[in-house]
Amino acid sequence: MNTAAIEHLPRVAARLQYLEPPAEKPRSLEYLAPPGVPQTTAVYREREVEIRDVRPVAETLSLEQEGFQLLTAPTLLKDFDDEEAIRTRYYDEAIELLKAQTGATRVVVFDHTIRRRIPGAVERAKGTPRQPVPRVHNDYTAKSGPQRVRDLLGDEAEELLKKRFAVINVWRPIRGPVLDAPLAITDASTIAAGDLVATDLVYPDRTGEIYYVKFNPDHRWFYAPAMRNDEVLLIKCYDSINDGRARFVPHSAFVDPTTPAGAPPRESIELRTLVFFG
Repeated sequence: MNTAAIEHLPRVAARLQYLEPPAEKPRSLEYLAPPGVPQTTAVYREREVEIRDVRPVAETLSLEQEGFQLLTAPTLLKDFDDEEAIRTRYYDEAIELLKAQTGATRVVVFDHTIRRRIPGAVERAKGTPRQPVPRVHNDYTAKSGPQRVRDLLGDEAEELLKKRFAVINVWRPIRGPVLDAPLAITDASTIAAGDLVATDLVYPDRTGEIYYVKFNPDHRWFYAPAMRNDEVLLIKCYDSINDGRARFVPHSAFVDPTTPAGAPPRESIELRTLVFFG
């Protein structure tokens, strides 16, 4: 992105939850913690940042440089309560979109999450939909990216891991335009390696790993105001090639101070995909 153009972008001032530098590796429980057990050992601190409107420069974005793209990509799926239709028709749409955008030879959609914000809801409480994540994070680490391939693709994994692959999220509103709890994304080129803190995610049956993120005033934040149902954000959460291109793209939901009173709570779907090259 052109630096001069960035400086003239419309923006909002908002507060994001960054990780305070930890004394030891943090961990978060991905189920409702029992009484007396902390849900997470991570400690967060709100920092005020500028979050720029990416729309005026959207056509200049690339997955290789900034690590994310805003695209117009209508879907034929009308009912996002139909799990079977999501796993067939919507997954197929995403696979074709990613192949077209990246030149990948193979794309595997391995899960999806629908988030429906309920003001005051407790994440992971029984019967509560998944909530927007209000902490700066990246879904995969240098360790957990390859591990996901091994977990999912078994005997094929070691051969696939000899070539380049990426983990890319496909994020879409399902009730647009999104005015409440929009998604903020960092320009990957502004992330320093020391900003990323590996954190254990403890599930009932396994332990995963993500990055939480320490504050750095050099981080450059963007969002797409009033995202529509026919738009998607592609977010690169991992790239196996470490040659200066975007590898990790921290992101977070945030409270937009311009959100009008009475705006409908955010509803969105994100697909997580393995994208293989060569």
